[in-house]
Amino acid sequence: MESTSPDPSLYTVKALFILDNDGNRLVSKYYDPKLYPSMKEQKIFETKVFNKTYKADNEIAFLEGMTIVYKSSIDLFFYVVGSAQENELMLMAVLNCLFDSLSHILRKNVERRSLLDNMDGVFLVFDEIIDGGVILESDPQQVLQKVNYRLLSEPAYGFVLFDYITGNLEAQTDRSQLL
Repeated sequence: MESTSPDPSLYTVKALFILDNDGNRLVSKYYDPKLYPSMKEQKIFETKVFNKTYKADNEIAFLEGMTIVYKSSIDLFFYVVGSAQENELMLMAVLNCLFDSLSHILRKNVERRSLLDNMDGVFLVFDEIIDGGVILESDPQQVLQKVNYRLLSEPAYGFVLFDYITGNLEAQTDRSQLL
């Protein structure tokens, strides 16, 4: 007897995006090239998602055959999109990991301006959690360890040398606490 359900896949996440409280895109990453292949189609989808969720008091929505989990904070809306048959708990684990990781990087100041000022860290967090639609990590502590290493490993030497030359011992101490 053949099953009609699709084969299980590691490619569980179709998209991640963050919108501001007006529904404007701040960050997005689409992992399925067949799903909304153009920027215009992506923005139309994001507008529909925002219109369906911005006043709702839920954590999950279904739209255009997609399962969408979401969370808001101050003036930001965080979305994780999966297929209709995707496990909502897995998508929610990704959403919580994304939110908790960004909350830590943004020093609990999870709002639009802070997010835009720290886009390099935001992209690193996206890339540590999802790769090509495959969930790599759902533990924020693991994500933060990898991101902090990547954020600090390259530019840190210049800052450490500058701090040493200028005698700024406070900055040296602050960076060592992050590692």
